[in-house]
Amino acid sequence: MAKRKVISAGLPQHRNPIPTAVKIGQMVFTSAVGGQDPQTHETPADPQKQVENCFKTLRLIMEEAGGTTDDIAKLTVHLKDLKYRDYVNVEWFKMFPDEKNRPARHAMEADLRGSNIIQIEAIAVL
Repeated sequence: MAKRKVISAGLPQHRNPIPTAVKIGQMVFTSAVGGQDPQTHETPADPQKQVENCFKTLRLIMEEAGGTTDDIAKLTVHLKDLKYRDYVNVEWFKMFPDEKNRPARHAMEADLRGSNIIQIEAIAVL
């Protein structure tokens, strides 16, 4: 079996001892990626900014893994309230503009901690 490579350099970290993402062979799996700013690691109060940050962090994860967002096969979106789905769709269309070349996606309401309104998980094949 291939060795696991932790992907986390400079990315927002979990409070628990969990890597931001791992790469095994040509597969990339993220943990829950939240709305923290990828540079300051602070969570903004603005829901739209949190969603933007999630997608920025996802791009950074894919770059560190040696791929791009075109390699994402599945995206799961956890939202504090489904009303935030409109913000997700804005970033979704920016990241995946071609309707014939988008990953599978599932969005669901979730009980997220504190001021977090979004967490995403991705599976990618490089």
